[in-house]
Amino acid sequence: MADLRFLTLHGNRIAYRDEGTGDETLLLIHGIAGSSLAWEPLMSYLTPSYRVLAPDLLGHGASDKPRADYSLGAFAVWLRDFLDELDVDAVTAVGHSLGGGIALQFAHQHRSYCRRLVLINSGGLGDDVGLLLRILASPGAELLLPIIGSPQLARLAKRVRNAFTGRDPATNGDPITEPSAWSDPQSRQAFLRTLRAVVDSRGQAVSALNKLHYMSGLQTMFIAGAQDRTIPPAHARDAHEAVADSQLHIIDDAGHEPHVECPDVVAKLIHEFVGGDQRNTT
Repeated sequence: MADLRFLTLHGNRIAYRDEGTGDETLLLIHGIAGSSLAWEPLMSYLTPSYRVLAPDLLGHGASDKPRADYSLGAFAVWLRDFLDELDVDAVTAVGHSLGGGIALQFAHQHRSYCRRLVLINSGGLGDDVGLLLRILASPGAELLLPIIGSPQLARLAKRVRNAFTGRDPATNGDPITEPSAWSDPQSRQAFLRTLRAVVDSRGQAVSALNKLHYMSGLQTMFIAGAQDRTIPPAHARDAHEAVADSQLHIIDDAGHEPHVECPDVVAKLIHEFVGGDQRNTT
């Protein structure tokens, strides 16, 4: 397991993982209420071949949680400045869920920093999103989060999930892998600011679909779990059709977190993609 490192960026303490060596650098961007820890299963497959950077986004994990701008555009600038701090000039950006939406915005705003784009169950490609996130984006969620984030309820949710799935990982479309992300007021406020920047009671409020034509010439791969109940895999299919020469891979047995559920499969896809295999497959 990679040890957390820390740097100061714009006055905030930022946690990140930096492991592996290679000519190519992969930037792994986690989803909402997650952290770089979500990438640990995948990193062990990638670090023998690549340098892998996995930050805890501002407001997440062990990074600071200030009262700040948590929009996609702000995160894109934040990632650019994070790479500048580490003297990294270009990466293959790998984004999951919210991290996919951030990766799309990063590629749009700072194209020279982005060699390739890998989007795993990406947000920002359609309106639909799971009911839980729509509820939490609604007014009054501030009153629910202290209850949902309590250790007692987290343990109960884990037992119920295990009983129904027979597995411990948060599969079958559960986007919330770290209930501790809601364990203190600063974390809850950062979560709500992030969520409400992209989701409202009707679904995803920010879409990159009208910007996909700007991705012409950027090597792009879409990965989706066929069993995802948070972001429909149809979003990846539609985006794939809109981006010329992109790749699409639907993983039949995976839910919302293929990089956790089947990291070997996702790692193989990334290896082939970064290695130059540009065949379009479904």
